[in-house]
Amino acid sequence: MSLIAGRPVQVVSTGMAVPSKTLDNHQLSKVVDTTDQWIVERTGIKIRHIASEGENASDLASCACRRALEKAGVSADTVDMIVVATNSPDTLFPAVSCRVQGIIGAVNSGAMDVQSGCNGSISAMSVGASGIASGLWNRVLVVGVEVLSRLIDWSDRSTCILFGDGAGAVLLEAGSKKGMLSCDLRADGTLCDYITLPAGLSALPASDETVRGKKHFVSMKGNEVFKFTQRVLPGYLSEVCAKAGLAPEDIDWWVFHQANMRIVEGVLRRLKVDRRKSIDNLDRYGNTSAASVFIALDEGYKDGRIVSGKGQKVLVTSFGAGMTYGAFVFES
Repeated sequence: MSLIAGRPVQVVSTGMAVPSKTLDNHQLSKVVDTTDQWIVERTGIKIRHIASEGENASDLASCACRRALEKAGVSADTVDMIVVATNSPDTLFPAVSCRVQGIIGAVNSGAMDVQSGCNGSISAMSVGASGIASGLWNRVLVVGVEVLSRLIDWSDRSTCILFGDGAGAVLLEAGSKKGMLSCDLRADGTLCDYITLPAGLSALPASDETVRGKKHFVSMKGNEVFKFTQRVLPGYLSEVCAKAGLAPEDIDWWVFHQANMRIVEGVLRRLKVDRRKSIDNLDRYGNTSAASVFIALDEGYKDGRIVSGKGQKVLVTSFGAGMTYGAFVFES
């Protein structure tokens, strides 16, 4: 999908929120058989933020949205749509986006959730940007939020070391100049078993047996996911750049899904892109799933690497359960 032919869509501001409670690798080593060195060498993660009791996805998402609105100097009642990507909603229904709409006072907006694994952020962005490009909406909040710490088996070393909680928000508006250059979504549904949360819904309803079998926790084939990213993403991201009329070397900043530093480094190496062009924060937040790229994007703006109005080319990409993957390119 290309957004070039529609109305210009601009990234106006960003915001993020993470719980105050943290869990570092040394603390984690007291819970499962692991060490700080083992985790850092295999993932790059040093610490992650964990939601406290009573702190939910809607709370983090609302905080991130408010910060994005404050930076832009606009009020919530001017927002036309809120699109939330999450795999760990407060409840299956009502949607997190509806809760956020009520909390922040976006009284004139619609609300919807999207769910496509860690790639949900890109899916949500495609919805928001397409709506603006088509003339349906003028101002959209796109949000990624997770409280996956509550869906993790804390006795499973292969998954509990990875995930953290948090939210990131991006405010989009119809603009007068180019902003969003391209946006693309893909999937390979033959690989659905790579990342799963098996039980609790219609295929495998909750029961004593599913609870005893730990079927309500995230399960992942980590090695297969890694091989998938190295096989698919380099060529795919080159295509995304081409859709924007660019080559990989033309991208000023790369914002990858913060899943594992070995994945990021491997893809950049195959693309022959300077590692220093990647905005990463995995060491400080862990894998925040659908929130990760928006949190990293917000930090890129905060520390001055990405500057609004400078015309920098930024590529944001993610992948997740499904297997789904996607990317968008915009001009700052």
